[in-house]
Amino acid sequence: MSEALPLEPNRAERSVLAGKLVTRTFYSRPVLEVARQCIGKVLVRSNPQGVVAGRIVEAEAYRGPEDRAAHSFGGRRTRRTEAMFGRAGVAYVFFVYGMHWHLNLVAGNVGEPHAVLIRGVEPLVGVELMAARRKMDAKRDALTNGPGKLCVAFAITGDDYGADLCRRGPLYLLEGPAPRRIARSPRIGVDYAGSWAARPWRFFDPTSRYVSKPRPAQRLA
Repeated sequence: MSEALPLEPNRAERSVLAGKLVTRTFYSRPVLEVARQCIGKVLVRSNPQGVVAGRIVEAEAYRGPEDRAAHSFGGRRTRRTEAMFGRAGVAYVFFVYGMHWHLNLVAGNVGEPHAVLIRGVEPLVGVELMAARRKMDAKRDALTNGPGKLCVAFAITGDDYGADLCRRGPLYLLEGPAPRRIARSPRIGVDYAGSWAARPWRFFDPTSRYVSKPRPAQRLA
């Protein structure tokens, strides 16, 4: 499937993109609050290929330096983790397994290495462009139901590391309606973190088909 030329957003898509920008005050709060209230926000990506956007349906909180699942555990401060120690409301993007980019939102206060991993989004704008990037049918759940998948669909890479999410630039969040219910569970893929792996710091919309799998036992947040 070849990548499409930029398309002008239709009326419904323009309505989505006209939403209110999420300000830095939102991010400058305890990371568990930010992670939970990310559900329903709209992630927007703009580049020369076009604009894509999706409603966040799944997110995980990481609260270093005490959190053994966080890259900043133990106060680890490297070129990779530096963004986590800075101001809230910027992007922390990292590469995993030698093949996937993952997008995180920096939260909390300066010096607190906290971040929220975006694990799943529900496509709203530019779905055909997302499908071209993912080389699959636009109707498939697999389009954006995982952190690596959504980064491919949104063309998010290491070039977005440190991007300011609090302005209408290449990458930002808009306000959106919160789901009627938000569920929570332990985070996925952090078994190495010992007892920290059991903490219910994964939040998601239990009604969305774009939540990543597998789905651990859930309870309301």
